[in-house]
Amino acid sequence: MHDNELIVIGESLKKLDTMTDNKLLSKYPDIDWKKAKGMRDIITHHYADINAETVFFTCKKKIPDLLGTIQKIINDLKV
Repeated sequence: MHDNELIVIGESLKKLDTMTDNKLLSKYPDIDWKKAKGMRDIITHHYADINAETVFFTCKKKIPDLLGTIQKIINDLKV
């Protein structure tokens, strides 16, 4: 996963949250949505300050959890 993919994820989460009046993501508290959306800002605006270990940890540990929750949201919305 590249940094620009993390930017896209963060931006997409921000748009989704706005489109749902901040009501959808809050139904899934297992994810720290504020940090997930904030990663985009850090990468975009503070690129020189990025810690490679944090990005690696995010990609290895947080993205799989995020994917699982997004899949759950999609399934829940189908009902």
